[in-house]
Amino acid sequence: MSVITEHLSKISIGEAQVRHNLCMYPLLMEGDAEPAYRLLDEALAQKCARVTEVSESGSVPELRFTNDCDRSVLLMDGEELVGAKQKRILNLTVLAPAGKTINIPVSCVEAGRWHARSAEFSVAGRAHFSRGRASKTEQVSESLRSRGTRHSAQSRVWDEISEKSIRMEVTSSTSAAEAMYDANRASLDDYLGGFRVQEHQVGALFAINGEAVGFDLFDAASTMEKQLPKLVQSFALDAIDESRQQPKQHSRNVADSMLQAARDSEIEQFSAVGEGDDLRIRGQGITGGGLLHNDRLVHLCVFRMPVHGDGYGNSDNRITRASNRRRHWIH
Repeated sequence: MSVITEHLSKISIGEAQVRHNLCMYPLLMEGDAEPAYRLLDEALAQKCARVTEVSESGSVPELRFTNDCDRSVLLMDGEELVGAKQKRILNLTVLAPAGKTINIPVSCVEAGRWHARSAEFSVAGRAHFSRGRASKTEQVSESLRSRGTRHSAQSRVWDEISEKSIRMEVTSSTSAAEAMYDANRASLDDYLGGFRVQEHQVGALFAINGEAVGFDLFDAASTMEKQLPKLVQSFALDAIDESRQQPKQHSRNVADSMLQAARDSEIEQFSAVGEGDDLRIRGQGITGGGLLHNDRLVHLCVFRMPVHGDGYGNSDNRITRASNRRRHWIH
């Protein structure tokens, strides 16, 4: 029995919460312990950690994380960092050890800027939109399998942002994903008002228009509570994008099916960048990643597998700015 199968066997599904075309199924577990780490927001606010470019010239797929805190710091897959030379998102979840400096794998979500606005990064208070997280997750898994690296396919990340921005009729002078969140702030706030954590909730599975899209699961209810606003915005931006589609009736069966697919999935294990081990998940119609530390599943994220034309628009109409973007990639 895999660690994920064992962990998911302890999970029950709580009462669904619905806001417009987005549904959250709370994932519950009795007896969760207090986390042995700080979250990224807390560590930066307490000024015991900092995120910077790796050097004065910088490197698109890596940032430097310095942890001077008295405990580890958890950086969540898809969290967005703003500032420095360009905005980035975390390629996977990292548990950064106390008292050490490490390089963390990231992807750029602002193709049109490569100049410093600040010496250090701050957190944006959101995660990358869930369809983009799903695609990136599969890319990082393939990178680990084939090359032993944790890189995304950066041009695809940019393309998906471009396609989504066009569909949502949002423009940005630097092609930043942030513009979509800013332009839809009122709607996102409305979605945020529709979801609350339940007692013993350690995770959340989201469905859009009646179809399961993905879930995040943590080792502690307190972590889930703090991260919920970021996750709601991640899935809500896709819900807004897909609001014109005909929704199906929300059914718990879709949540059961996704959890079962995760239980039945193949697991690959790699030494992590920081503490613990990276888990990569491949199953029937799903992709995902997780972080295991001291036999404890700290974080697990699973998504419905990206499919051609699924939430990204027609690839024949894809707007590609690869020639302009490659100059950012080589820095």
